[in-house]
This record gives sequence, structure tokens and C-alpha cells, in this order.
Amino acid sequence: MNGIELWHRYKRHLCRAENIGLRLDISRMKFDDAFLTDQAGAIAQALDAMAALERGCIANMDEGRMVGHYWLRAPHLAPEPGIGHEIRAAIAAIDDFVRKVHAAEIVPERGDAFYVLLVIGIGGSVLGPQFAADALGTADDPMIVRFIDNTDPDGFQRVLAEIEDALPQTLTVVISKSGGTAETRNAMLEVASAYGKAGLAFAKHAVAVTVEGSALHQTAKEQGWLGVFPMWDWVGGRTSELSPAGLFPAALQGIDIHAMIDGARECDEVTRNQDVSSNPAALLAMMWLYGVKVRGRRQMVVLPYRDRLGLLGRYLQQLVMESLGKQCNRDGHVVHEGLTVFGNKGSTDQHAYVQQLRDGADDFFVTFVEVLRDDAVDQVGVDEDATSGDYLSSFMLGMRTALYENGRESVTVSLANLSARSLGALLALFERTVGLYAELINVNAYDQPGVEAGKKAAGEALALQRHILDLLRSTRGTGFTAEKVAEAIGDPESVETVFHILERSAANARHGVIRAPRDDVFSARYSVR
Repeated sequence: MNGIELWHRYKRHLCRAENIGLRLDISRMKFDDAFLTDQAGAIAQALDAMAALERGCIANMDEGRMVGHYWLRAPHLAPEPGIGHEIRAAIAAIDDFVRKVHAAEIVPERGDAFYVLLVIGIGGSVLGPQFAADALGTADDPMIVRFIDNTDPDGFQRVLAEIEDALPQTLTVVISKSGGTAETRNAMLEVASAYGKAGLAFAKHAVAVTVEGSALHQTAKEQGWLGVFPMWDWVGGRTSELSPAGLFPAALQGIDIHAMIDGARECDEVTRNQDVSSNPAALLAMMWLYGVKVRGRRQMVVLPYRDRLGLLGRYLQQLVMESLGKQCNRDGHVVHEGLTVFGNKGSTDQHAYVQQLRDGADDFFVTFVEVLRDDAVDQVGVDEDATSGDYLSSFMLGMRTALYENGRESVTVSLANLSARSLGALLALFERTVGLYAELINVNAYDQPGVEAGKKAAGEALALQRHILDLLRSTRGTGFTAEKVAEAIGDPESVETVFHILERSAANARHGVIRAPRDDVFSARYSVR
């Protein structure tokens, strides 16, 4: 296809949502008009299903729950007046609490004000806040933000070391729907211990975001934490950025959360449009369908050309892969659906894996994301008639062309600017796209049986560790190989897991396990002395 033909194709297929400052270019996907015509009925049904979702149908069948993240930015759409009231009340409570923190009306146990924010969570409870903090944070933010998002003891220590001197002025927000998520609970206990060692009461520096009646809610109430903000069972973690889980830390940082809400609501309105040519989410979902089902490309490379969007790929990994990666469809048939997401920022990765994208395996499509307006007002002229921002844009255009010339397909999302409002719109665009695509491929985007299976298996491994330690302590001084330990606890099939647990226990002094060295590591004997 020559340049003129490509230009006409671009004009024909460019989706312009100017009222939300967004454009979607799908012209560099190689579909023909027959594909769009053939899918017209399916996408219309998908839009109807999304409308039913917003009306409150039961969508999370595993838990018998509605899915209502769209109500977060339009409480009047909630199917029950009480839900709308709770949403509005939560936002008002966030505004009030944040105002008091910034005005030093809510203060730490020692010190005049809070100026550091530590956010503890896992998965969707922290990926959204991290993305928003990095995308919209500035040097003038009223609070410095740090995150703990794992159960890695070295990670705990690294973050706590960064804020050690400021711990007395640190407000910690613990985000957990159930309050029982192991990673978040462990981090909370470690951080609470750090406050205690500093002679500080954790409760006087802590806020919870959780479901009413959860274990975390009960702990916060019993210990008298500074505040508790709601999560609801009809909001999944991966779509919770515009719930209190994301809005509360964003507001504390100084982000305009009302602009984020407005941008998402306005994008929702655009992406309800039954005219598919004017609906960027519907078109994007159809391009995913084309890429995966027609072209056999089950990998999406996300390349945002703006440092502030560098975490977009990580955010989309959970949103897309947890929603779409399903073994069975809604009819119970094994389908092994999914769309693998990876990527990092451009143009950095033009010096990394883009070599393979152009010349290696053709098993992907690219989503470029660009921001048209540069926020840096005093750019240096680095070349004749060119700034650094011009170079960044040129690298994106050049990479898009280089890939297309070698048969690689892509879509491009263009934002007029990067602001709280446009970020809200971008989040809403991908949330809606995921929902529509799930309808097109007949999977439930709102359950996560694989995640629950992983949690169950982790619990079984911890129970196995307790059995092993009980055995070694009850036979103190007697050495056992991994195979003998597995037999002694009545679970010989678990011998490989037993070996890993014994090796880790011997590498750490806490449990008192020692390993008698052998030339053959599998013949080593383990004991407690």
C-alpha cells in the first residue's frame, strides 16, 4: 500500500473523540471492510451486554455479584439508590479527610503534619495508584508517595529505609478488600512493627480502605485508626482505581481526583455509542479480535511515548490478562483464551527489544500511545526547528513506519495532553475495551479462578512447611533427606516442594533448620538442633 492509499485509509478509519481529547488510529491493522461488516452484529450484542452490566446484572458468576465500576464515575446510574449514595458519600469523605491532612488538622503522633504517604496493597489495589502517581505526580505535590506491593522482606526494608527519618510524619494507607490477603497483611504487620520500634503508635498513622466488616475493617476500628474508607464487593481490584482504593491516595498526593472521574465518565459516554465508527472502545475491541482471531497474534506490545506513562504496560497486564486469560468460556468449553501484554516506554525500547519486533517472530501487534502536547514549556532547541519533544514524536512515527513496512500491525492512541482528566479517560477506554472484547470471545471478564487457584496452592505450601518444621522439631537432632521427610509426613508426592522448603529453611536461620552438606545435594540431611 503506497502513501496515498494509506492516507485515505487513515482518514476513513480514524476515530476522533475530540470532546475527551482522544483519537484512535486503526488504519495500520490490515483488516478489510468485510471484517467490520461481518462483526457488526457481534459488536452490537457486546454493547447491549455492557449496557446490561451497567444496569446491574450479575456478571461475576463465581461470587454472584454485580460489576459496577462504571457507577463510580456516574453514581446516578447505579441500579439501587443506596449504592449511588454510598459512592457520593465516600468521595465527600475523601475530600474532607484529605483537606484536613493538607491543612494539618489531622496530624501525626509526633510532628506538625504528614508529608509522606506510604501505600500498602497488592495487584489492582496498588497498580492503579502507582500508575496514577507516576503519571500525574509533580515536585509540588503536598505528599511524597511510596508503595509496598509485595511480601518481600528485602522490599519492606528498602522502602522503610527510604522513609526512615520521616516515619513519624508518614501516613500509611492499607488497601485490601478482604483484609486477609497475605501480601498486604504481611506488609502491614512489618510496617506496624517499624512504627513500634520508633516508639510510635501505628494506629495514629494508619488508614484502611476495605470492605465493611472485613478483618481489616475490624482491626482498624478496634485499634482506632485515623480513618476507614469503603471498598465494595461489586468493584474488582483491577478496575478499582476510580474507587476509594485509587482516589484516596491520589487525592492525598495532590491529584485532582474529580477531573479523573470526569474524564472517565465522559469516556464512558463516548464508548456507549452504538455507532461503532465513533466508539473508540468498540473499534479497539474489534482490532483485538482481528489481531487474535484472524491474524493469530496473541501478544500485545504496549509502547507509550511519554515517561509519565511508563507504568501503563504493567497496569494493563493485570486489567487485560486477568480479565481475558480464561481456560473456559461461559458455556463451559475449554478455550484457553487470553491476550499477553508486555511493553515499556518509547523511545527507550527502540534500543532494546524493538529489533525483534521488526525482524523477529511476527506474533504480536503494537499499541502505540502518544501525547500531542508537551508539558515542558521551556524546551531547548536541540536542533534546527526541533525540540526534544519533536524527537520523541519522530521516534514514534519512525518506529510505527518501520514496523508497518515489515508487515507488523499496530494501533495508535493519541491523547491531546496528559492530565488527570485525560488519564481518567484512558483508564475508562481500556476498561470498556476489555469488557467488549470479552463479550466478543464469550468469556467472563469479571472472575479470576486462576488467581484463586494460586492462592490456594500457596496456602497448601505454607501448611506443608508447618508439617515439615513440626517433624524436624519433634525429632530434634535426627537428619532426614527430602525424600524421607516427604514420606514421614505422609505425602511422598510432594517431595520436590518439600526439597524447596527445606533448602529455603536452611538458608535462613529463623526456623533453626540446618543442612548437613553432601556432595550430592539431594542426599543432604536436614534437622533442627
